[in-house]
Amino acid sequence: MRVVIQRVSQASVETVDDIRSEIGKGMLILLGIETDDQNGEEDIEWLCGKIARLRIFDDEKGVMNLSLNDVDGEAMVVSQFTLHASTKKGNRPSYIKAARPDIAIPLYEKFVRKLEEELGKKVHTGKFGAMMRVGLINNGPVTIIIDSRNRE
Repeated sequence: MRVVIQRVSQASVETVDDIRSEIGKGMLILLGIETDDQNGEEDIEWLCGKIARLRIFDDEKGVMNLSLNDVDGEAMVVSQFTLHASTKKGNRPSYIKAARPDIAIPLYEKFVRKLEEELGKKVHTGKFGAMMRVGLINNGPVTIIIDSRNRE
């Protein structure tokens, strides 16, 4: 599993004609699930714990030292199969590593539930598999990439 976390002042996701979710200060989390993640319980536990404790918000001295809960921030998770794009051959990305919906949807839902548990609050979402427009104001900018298979 791979996530791209963006510290935001605000974010929204909308489908064709309606705004699905909006958040203020917090994290926009793009989640990519690979075919090999089908037994991803451990990855979900690790990623959600890491995200909940990630200190990327400024303290009173302007140092990134506070977590999402420390700043009473909000979280939004949007599925993003393109995070597993391969650009090795040619110029058109291949998404062969991205999990199909029968694998990805249950893991996406477990990820959202686990993150809600870790944060102790509702996590906003996009709509899995839908064409979405994601808007955000990246605060910093701060963008963090975490891959559960490469735990740096």
